[in-house]
Amino acid sequence: MSYPAMVFRVMIATPNDVQDERDVIREVIHEWNVVHSQERRAVLLPVGWETHSVPTIGERPQEALNNQMVRDCDLLVAVFWTRLGTDTGKAESGTVEEINEHVDAGKPAMLYFSNTPVVLNSIDQAQYAALTEFKNNVKGRSLYQEYGSAEEFKTTFTRQLVQKVQDTLLTQIPASDVLEKRLSMRTGISQDAQRLLLTTAGGNGRILCTRGTDATTFQAADKFVYHGSSHREIAQWDAAVRELLSFGLVNEDDDYPGVVFEMTQEGYQLADQLKQG
Repeated sequence: MSYPAMVFRVMIATPNDVQDERDVIREVIHEWNVVHSQERRAVLLPVGWETHSVPTIGERPQEALNNQMVRDCDLLVAVFWTRLGTDTGKAESGTVEEINEHVDAGKPAMLYFSNTPVVLNSIDQAQYAALTEFKNNVKGRSLYQEYGSAEEFKTTFTRQLVQKVQDTLLTQIPASDVLEKRLSMRTGISQDAQRLLLTTAGGNGRILCTRGTDATTFQAADKFVYHGSSHREIAQWDAAVRELLSFGLVNEDDDYPGVVFEMTQEGYQLADQLKQG
């Protein structure tokens, strides 16, 4: 039987040498949903570059990932082992930049370092030195967790995720009757508005409405929803955009009123719920 719930996006931030831990994080999140989701009225959605990023051009690569994923996540889990990652021009690595973006936004993060033994001459020494320096830098200003194996990480992360979600995410959920009323109202939006919402959520989170002398274009992320001069169809898509605005699922860009609309956190949450059926 269905039930109302809020969706919280969990960013998995790691260099490429901890794939086992990335898998563990997804597994633990799935187990949390199975055990707690219905009672807590919350769903945790794991987010990572391999599942949530789309190709783009004209943006710095890490900035594109920040726009597509990081800035809309509610919780970040970062794990390191022997590598720090590649310098982005703004931070020592993509993972470090993701951590900084998240923490600077005042959102919770969980930081882990693996002590799993490794043969030193089999790894990139420059990367290991950079990681050691980063770890020393955060030691005095962050509380992090060390572990010795993927199995130990799973045990530790399972326990700590429960506590972190309880302390930082579940406090954002309104009373169940309020949540049910709110979600019921919003899942009643029109098919056109749902199409705009889902398409936009799958891309860069922006709707563009450009009006020329010969044609009007409605673009959701990188996809054209409508291009033409039919007054009826222009009115149809104008109404869909206004519908999303009225429910707080998108915001109008102050610099480009009537042209650029950006998805809100509630818009992403509803898109996730619609995709889940």
